[in-house]
Amino acid sequence: MNPEDSNESLLARLKALESELERKSQRVAQLEKVNKDLNEKVQGGAGAQPTADLSELERTLTSMLTRTAMILQGSKCLYLTFDPAAKELIPGKPSIGFDDADLSGFRLPQGAGLSGACFVNAEPTFLYDIDSTELSPLESALFVQLGIQNGLAFPLIVEKRDEETNKVIERRTVGVLWVLNKKFGGIFADEDVFLFRTLAARTAAVINAASSLIQIVEEKEQLHGMTDALSAGLVMIGRNGRVLQVNASARRVFGLAPNESLGGQLYSQLVKNDEVKDVLRRAVDDALEVEEEVTLQDAEDASRTFQIQSTMVRNEAGDVVGIAAIFSDITELKNIDKMKTAFVSTVSHELRTPMTSIKGFTSTLLMDEDGTMFSNEDRLEFYGIIDRECDRLRRLIDDLLNVSRIEAGASMQLEFDEMDLRETLKRVIQIDNGSTYKKENHTLDYKIDEAVPKLIDADADKFEQILHNVVGNSLKYSPDGGAVRVSVTMEDPKTMLFAVSDEGLGMTPEFLKKFGEKFARADNRDTRSINGTGIGIFLVKTFIEGHGGKMWPHSDGLGKGTTIFFTMPIKQDGEATPGALAASVAG
Repeated sequence: MNPEDSNESLLARLKALESELERKSQRVAQLEKVNKDLNEKVQGGAGAQPTADLSELERTLTSMLTRTAMILQGSKCLYLTFDPAAKELIPGKPSIGFDDADLSGFRLPQGAGLSGACFVNAEPTFLYDIDSTELSPLESALFVQLGIQNGLAFPLIVEKRDEETNKVIERRTVGVLWVLNKKFGGIFADEDVFLFRTLAARTAAVINAASSLIQIVEEKEQLHGMTDALSAGLVMIGRNGRVLQVNASARRVFGLAPNESLGGQLYSQLVKNDEVKDVLRRAVDDALEVEEEVTLQDAEDASRTFQIQSTMVRNEAGDVVGIAAIFSDITELKNIDKMKTAFVSTVSHELRTPMTSIKGFTSTLLMDEDGTMFSNEDRLEFYGIIDRECDRLRRLIDDLLNVSRIEAGASMQLEFDEMDLRETLKRVIQIDNGSTYKKENHTLDYKIDEAVPKLIDADADKFEQILHNVVGNSLKYSPDGGAVRVSVTMEDPKTMLFAVSDEGLGMTPEFLKKFGEKFARADNRDTRSINGTGIGIFLVKTFIEGHGGKMWPHSDGLGKGTTIFFTMPIKQDGEATPGALAASVAG
């Protein structure tokens, strides 16, 4: 070939390349302007919606990656960002020529393979031939799977410049940009690096902005997830009085649908209760930290008591930007306080009654110094009263101690062994036939189905306490007499069903819900004269659950009697666990 012809051909190619570079530089300038606008939105944030900005950034990135692949004549393009916590390079979204599933799970240690070398050295890296280039195992597996033959990697470098001198004061590598599979059978060469350098710099700025915004969005979503998981209601209000956030619990307090949009409405529009509105007004308008108790109606029109606590929310400069108000439902705590107050009063009375009898009859006997005042029959009767009252006092003290052990988390370990069910039930019925609650017009009997086995696994002492408490309650709350029946049948091949029924005072629907709670007692005109602390059935429920069973009551209403059902397994799988009897204490 003539040297002059060769020079002319080279000159023509250079002119064509200059023209192409001019067109591409113009496009880069356009993309740079878009990126600048997005950066201003991200940094300013005035009125901007993060999700909207993120979508715009993703569209810009897609456009830039597509143009990069076109300019460098690559069929695929992707970028990897650096995760400082894991010290890994991970694929970012979007990518060109890949599905999300293609890159799923791909994570590369920061110094591994060609990608790692490009990131660590901050220099362009060529992949000339997939078959002859040494790649990391992860890179090799991915590139082979995706049909990659060659490529060019460029470090994504973000520069920070001094505003006055325009000098670079900070340079940071945030990832790696790959263009892969040169079209028309070509390979990437040094002339591609010049084009890639400008494109990668622009892309790095957008990717850095996108990464920052993604992090903000993720942190916001995590914060929302954490606040939604709170059992207490949380309301955040800006200084302008507009609601910024309402978690799931607070939505339930105010009767809002889970996905109902608040649209930045004023708290005065959200809150209907005047007391709550006044608390929030003092917190927002007067910048006060307020603590108040208010009563609200729930969705079922039942009263719920909430403790509202507000606190100031400040920015990094220490300026107040809003308030956060916590709504804690303390209804149950209030109820427990009331029950404990009633319990102390009841226990005082219950302790005083047997002690009064014991003291009275003991003093009477002591008065008979010469043994002539009372006959032997009278003396034996007095001793019998003292004995029964001592037993009553002991049972009450035992109940109190058992509750204390459970509340303290003590194990009260059950000791399972084979027990003769029929003999045990027979003995309980005989003893309760002599109960102080048993009247002449009471009948007490039991029936055990033939399918129920003779021997069962149980803690005999606790099982007898269960039966004595339930049968004793049936007698006690049948002051006018009537039949008390105990029946035992099989609920299924492994489980027995016990039913203790009476014809007594019955229960209201409200008390049925509280049955088995600590200190819970039916409170009506007929029951107030009946002794009791409300802890016996709580212990019964705890012992039954410790055996692996459950208990529930049934009553058709006041004056219509009650049936207490409970289940019990025939065989125990193993030893009782220490926590079995500590369950449900907090409730």
